[in-house]
Amino acid sequence: MITVIALLIGVLGLVIGSFLNVVIYRVPKGESIVSPGSHCTECGHYLRPWELIPVLSYLILKGRCSKCGTAISRRYPAVELLTGFLFVLTFLLRTERTVPGLICDIVFVSLLIALTFIDLDTFRLPDVLVSLVALIGAVNTFVTGDPVLWRSLLGALGIGGIFFLVAYLYPGGMGMGDVKFVAALGLYLGSPNIFIAIFVASLFGSVIGGLHIITYQKQLKDPIPFGPFLAGGALLLLFCEDFVTALIHF
Repeated sequence: MITVIALLIGVLGLVIGSFLNVVIYRVPKGESIVSPGSHCTECGHYLRPWELIPVLSYLILKGRCSKCGTAISRRYPAVELLTGFLFVLTFLLRTERTVPGLICDIVFVSLLIALTFIDLDTFRLPDVLVSLVALIGAVNTFVTGDPVLWRSLLGALGIGGIFFLVAYLYPGGMGMGDVKFVAALGLYLGSPNIFIAIFVASLFGSVIGGLHIITYQKQLKDPIPFGPFLAGGALLLLFCEDFVTALIHF
């Protein structure tokens, strides 16, 4: 039974991943995510139903538009597969959650995926999506009580205040988008989990940034989007809270 449910959730993840591709492409441009329908960005060809099947349509079309032959980015099936994988992981690892809690987790994970790829593309974290992270954090707290309200508020105000101070004192080193994002994450993860997530994100960010500099892919002055590391730290805490906490204390 668990296997069947996990499979269905994985399929749901593929479908949601297809929608997230639309969000990732259109939201930074200020375009509607509803209209017009999915189409080739090169020739405007509106995708037929069978061309909208996650992953499979990419394979059937051999990664090209059926009308103009323009190559379709591999990111599209990658986002779909990633979303499906994380949905299944959420179901299997968050076993203590009620159905409303699991729904909140799935929405949270979806928003993190969208924000990650948008930040990688544009170095921006759109307010509309960050606000949705905060909203689902509030809903999660009131519906499930995990984290309890005071921990949720402490996480949001505490880490948000620290990042705001850093952004105020060193405006070139951090944007207000990151400040809003960490506050929203704090609302969902609560205290002290958000502080641990930030520590993990900073650690990974330093390592990856250092590797980019060493391999001459970036210079020290080049900006590096921090959103993906924040999302990664949040996901790690979401899935492996006990392990990460024990590792840090060790």
